[in-house]
Amino acid sequence: MVTCLGDLFYPEVGERIVRLLRRLGVAVEFPAGQTCCGLPLFNSGYHEEAATVARRTVRLFDGDTPVVVPSGSCAWMVKHEYPGLMKDAADRAAATRLAARTWELSQFLVRGLGRSRFVAAVRGRLTYHDSCHLLRGLHEAESPRVLLRALAGAELVELPNADECCGFGGSFAVRLPDVSSAILDRKLAAVEASGADCVVACDAGCLMQMRGGLGRRGSRVRALHLAEVLDVEGEPS
Repeated sequence: MVTCLGDLFYPEVGERIVRLLRRLGVAVEFPAGQTCCGLPLFNSGYHEEAATVARRTVRLFDGDTPVVVPSGSCAWMVKHEYPGLMKDAADRAAATRLAARTWELSQFLVRGLGRSRFVAAVRGRLTYHDSCHLLRGLHEAESPRVLLRALAGAELVELPNADECCGFGGSFAVRLPDVSSAILDRKLAAVEASGADCVVACDAGCLMQMRGGLGRRGSRVRALHLAEVLDVEGEPS
């Protein structure tokens, strides 16, 4: 599941994930016709409309294979909100089955495949930002760090207040831009204070927010998706 932000803004992340999984021996299928998972609608209170999108997504990903998502927020939506949105019992059962086999990327690599050692595509010092839905929704803080700590050719430095929001929050950044910018300034100050060359995240929304802010600051620090720092040409084990 590429996600709409991934498809529109970061297609290279999806491509890297496909190459990485294939290198690990995983057969990857990409269902055509994917759209948004419905999270923006859901967060804005349009639950019936979100349910329409969810039903379509459930049918699109029908089957019994794992569904890998490069976004904690979209994975959370599928896993935790899809079943409750369905009024029809058959739709609810199908959504529950999809939820059970949906994985955020870092979780799939570490917990699903049991793989943790990769070669760094980006050398130097890396730090990690916990996206809100991955941390608080999926209760996942360790899998990305397992991968980054073991990354050959890079050094993980902990980000001060790594669990604080970057200020994106979907439409929150549009509705309350001043508050969003203030939260972002605090996050980027912590990123630069860490001494890292790159801040890594597992959610495209966080990347959009932090990349934009770093660019406006003229910062030397880059913001990259986790998939972009795992070298698909190395020898993972």
